[in-house]
Amino acid sequence: MKRIIIITIVLGWSAVSAQQTQKPPLHGRHWMAITGKPLAATAGAMIFQKGGNAVDASCAMLAAACTMWDTLSWGGETQALIYNPKTKKVIAINAMGVAPTGATPGFFKNKGYEFPPEYGPLAATTPGTPGGLIYMLMNYGTLSLKEVLAPAMELAAGYPIEAQAANTMERGRKLIGEWPYSKKVFLPHLDAADTSHKKRAAPEAGEIFVQQDLWETLNKMVAAEQQALKVGKSRKDALMAAYNRFYKGDIAKEFVRGSSEQGGLITMQDLADWKPLEETALTTKYKGIDVYKMKQWTQGPVMLQALNILENFDLKGMGYNSAQYIHTVYQAMNLSFADRDFYYGDPYFAPAEPMSGLLSKDYARERAKLIRPERNNPNIGPGDPYPFEGKTNPYLNLLRKRGYELDTTKRNFAPKHDLGSLTTDEAYQDRLWRGTTSVEAADKEGWVVSITPSGGWLPACIAGNTGIGMSQRMQSFVIDSALNPFNVVAPGKRPRVTLSPALALKDGKPFLASAVQGGDTQDQNLLQYFLNVVEFGMTPQQAAEAENFNSNQLWLSLGGTKNEDRAPKPGQLLINTKTNDQVKETLKKMGYQLSVGDRTSGPINAVYFDWRHGSLWGASSNHGEDYGVGW
Repeated sequence: MKRIIIITIVLGWSAVSAQQTQKPPLHGRHWMAITGKPLAATAGAMIFQKGGNAVDASCAMLAAACTMWDTLSWGGETQALIYNPKTKKVIAINAMGVAPTGATPGFFKNKGYEFPPEYGPLAATTPGTPGGLIYMLMNYGTLSLKEVLAPAMELAAGYPIEAQAANTMERGRKLIGEWPYSKKVFLPHLDAADTSHKKRAAPEAGEIFVQQDLWETLNKMVAAEQQALKVGKSRKDALMAAYNRFYKGDIAKEFVRGSSEQGGLITMQDLADWKPLEETALTTKYKGIDVYKMKQWTQGPVMLQALNILENFDLKGMGYNSAQYIHTVYQAMNLSFADRDFYYGDPYFAPAEPMSGLLSKDYARERAKLIRPERNNPNIGPGDPYPFEGKTNPYLNLLRKRGYELDTTKRNFAPKHDLGSLTTDEAYQDRLWRGTTSVEAADKEGWVVSITPSGGWLPACIAGNTGIGMSQRMQSFVIDSALNPFNVVAPGKRPRVTLSPALALKDGKPFLASAVQGGDTQDQNLLQYFLNVVEFGMTPQQAAEAENFNSNQLWLSLGGTKNEDRAPKPGQLLINTKTNDQVKETLKKMGYQLSVGDRTSGPINAVYFDWRHGSLWGASSNHGEDYGVGW
């Protein structure tokens, strides 16, 4: 009997590794540029053709994606993992904005919120993307801001808008109509006399979409750089001139004025005090592969924790997406997300997060013991990592008092990834993709960049005449310390966000860079992508298109302003329509409540390094507009 089972698994794995993909894989020898929209990927290719490196190209793609409102804008946030071939180290760029002056738990409680709002000026942290882009370009790029922003500026001057962004503007016209500067940009065909919504107010697909205010903002940044160069300033000082004009000059003044006029809290001092940070990435080793993620102000360490737990199991022996495999990975994700929900936060604010304990292999082995092989555990909660770093947990009483909402009927907010067949495909995709894009770039010199920028997505509130949509990331804070004492909103603090690029090295060399859209599902899907390649031998493109599954047994990071909107839904499992009936029935018997959809992952973008052949593989899943260019 054992021999038959082994043969079945091997044959199944062989079938998986031989499957055809809907999109062809990308191949390149010199460079690879992949992001959320074809025109933005083209911007990266243009920079490579000018002689720029992967950092230059990633900055150009980031700028273009923001300009195209690829579920983000210029007022949002950026975080990047960069492999520096000169030092052979992975660094992390923290360009997450912070809560503004006056953003306190009491402020939001007095307005009746249990979380900061999802949209509008009060959802905004300070802009991080402009500063993060300039920092990366200044320290690791080679070209000027003028060269890198040229494609984005051409797009701002007018480009044929695609259906996804245009239709999102139209669907959000009611909310957009409340913000005068947004209405001016997004609803150019709005007739003030037409209140019936019968006439389309947003641009049509293919229409030339012009953003004059944004073009002028970008032009001001470039002009500051060029003026500094003209008077003999260094490249670095010239880039800082552009940075200062945005965060301390006339751009900042108009941004603050426009935000304040609409009820926002951001001040000139908030902008002047903020700065991007360079950090040491967190890492773990899985079967000889070093996996890197952002620090705990993101959810990135979730993937590292899950890998530590899963290395205690024979995943390959279970078979790809067998009931036992789905169950085991689901449980490992739940254990890791329970820790995320309680222990992750801004490392630059007290209290200090117990990250060495959380990432301890010994802690992972203890957590792995909680996985029941035969049934879902609906009562999984945060563990106690403190003994694994030689300390006593100061929050044991809080953990004992804290309860979980186990009645799934009490959460009426549909998470972005839990809509499945319950809605139209278009509506599901819109929610699945909302809020994030990804940028992947690599070059023959060895530079590798993986970014998951976000914030300021449609419907966005634009700050004055800057053309810049404000971030909505304040909603990822909590205002009740019982939910997470490390992530309570405070002025100057970064929220614990879902944004989470990944980068892996093997034998000291780049192996795999990846990122994905999708809120709380990001590290669920990146974990499965990584396992698809490492455990099941899929090609990068096969792994990007493979059928994933998602857990809802976690606290949501986005959407809704009440606890019941975000509380965990134990046993809720989104699986793909291709999952066979026997696996579905087995999962139901194990205590799972299944929802089924043909899209069970946001668009995954990745670059794989084929050292045997000396080439690059690019991957971009079939779930969105994402694609890339290689050479």
